[in-house]
Amino acid sequence: MKKAITEQEAYLQLAALCAQAEHCEQEMRDKLKRWDIDESAQDRIIQRLVSERYIDDERYARAFVKDKIRYNKWGRRKVQQGLWLKHINPKIQQQVLDEIDDNEYLNVLRPLLHQKRKTIKAQNDYELNQKLVRFAIGRGFTFDIIRQCLDVDEDDFETAL
Repeated sequence: MKKAITEQEAYLQLAALCAQAEHCEQEMRDKLKRWDIDESAQDRIIQRLVSERYIDDERYARAFVKDKIRYNKWGRRKVQQGLWLKHINPKIQQQVLDEIDDNEYLNVLRPLLHQKRKTIKAQNDYELNQKLVRFAIGRGFTFDIIRQCLDVDEDDFETAL
């Protein structure tokens, strides 16, 4: 039989976890629920973690967005879905997503499309572009950004010939 965890032990474990990496409030609530901590104790623990700045959803959202775009090569839509799944406040989501540098965003998509273009088998340019668009939309990029990158890529290939 599993030993019940006390409120203080739960707080200390979550504080240690938050000191190692960024975590959002929802992740900590999920952990507390798994540990069968009652609702009022959960609220007190979360409130204490927030007041002591172990948890900051805005700071978490900035780190999440930066990591997902830079390392996972996600687009705005997919990042926004990820933030929604973490129950991040929509105002914070919008603020953080608006801070994304458009040049950095384009610099993520261009090499991604260039790399994907090498692996796609298509009978013509139209089919190739359709497959690239579907791929990029699946990654969470919006059509206007994809179109911008495909237009530039096509021009680059024509000048390279």
